[in-house]
Amino acid sequence: MSTIPTDLKYTRTHEWVRDEGDGKLTVGITEHAQAELDDLVFVELPTGEGTVEAGAACAVVESIKAASDIYAPVDGEVTGKNTALTDDPERINNDPYGEGWIFTMAAADAGALGELLDADGYAEVVAEEQA
Repeated sequence: MSTIPTDLKYTRTHEWVRDEGDGKLTVGITEHAQAELDDLVFVELPTGEGTVEAGAACAVVESIKAASDIYAPVDGEVTGKNTALTDDPERINNDPYGEGWIFTMAAADAGALGELLDADGYAEVVAEEQA
């Protein structure tokens, strides 16, 4: 099984969320997700900066196998994006929890993070999918 850092929160759709404090979040896709997609060849970052709803598609990653939507983990506002991925989408494959982050956002309600999965809960989702 792939690495699942315990200091992050997760969605059932394979996004990870790092709480940076003060409602600021960094979002990417998990090691499991990037491994399933294989070699990433294109990343469509969120368009501009603006409000997103939890569960709404706001970015896309494309690999040699498939394209996959990236969903907002909570309600909030996109505040930044990792433009380095435009020229180097493989950063996600090489370092999904570090240099491969996709966008940053400000949560509308910091308490919404409590509704996301912890590492153990996410491990169960991955195990169910592989069963």
